[in-house]
Amino acid sequence: MEAEKILHECQERMDKSFEFFQRELIGIRTGRATTALIDYLKVDYYGSPTELKGLAAVSVPDPTLLIVKPFDPASQSNIIKALETADLGLNPTTDGNAIRVSIPPPSAERRRQLVSQVKKMTEQARVVVRNERRDANRHIDQLAKDKTSPLSEDGAKTAKDRVEELTKKHIKQVDESCDKKVQKIEAV
Repeated sequence: MEAEKILHECQERMDKSFEFFQRELIGIRTGRATTALIDYLKVDYYGSPTELKGLAAVSVPDPTLLIVKPFDPASQSNIIKALETADLGLNPTTDGNAIRVSIPPPSAERRRQLVSQVKKMTEQARVVVRNERRDANRHIDQLAKDKTSPLSEDGAKTAKDRVEELTKKHIKQVDESCDKKVQKIEAV
């Protein structure tokens, strides 16, 4: 495996880790209604866990309300059950064929819990990025030790420096996303 390929794969894995972190952050409540809050919620649909966005249309008529309209009216009770057990602090109510989900502003205690949860997720994302760095550096070392490899010691050092740059870039992105989310949570 050549150094460029190692760097490319490392960057791809770090990018995927960051994208996953972004999706996780979207699901954390800030006090303002957004469809992303419940889009990825798993609903038991005829025995298989299915994402809510595949079972219903979700709309935001105002900043404190979500309207969920199931494509299949028979799935309405399962959707309500999933919303109640999701630990998002939501209380869904039935309104004919639709489900109304009011988004109450989180209490000060709940805001602290959410900030703590975001910081924990941020640290996990940092660990994943650092693990990718470790794996890439290990591959570079193996490549440099291999006598049949065209990679020199200087080339290995340059490749490791590039891996370190990638790591710093991705950790900075993770930290910036964390700061933005914490600001949204703490905004009253």
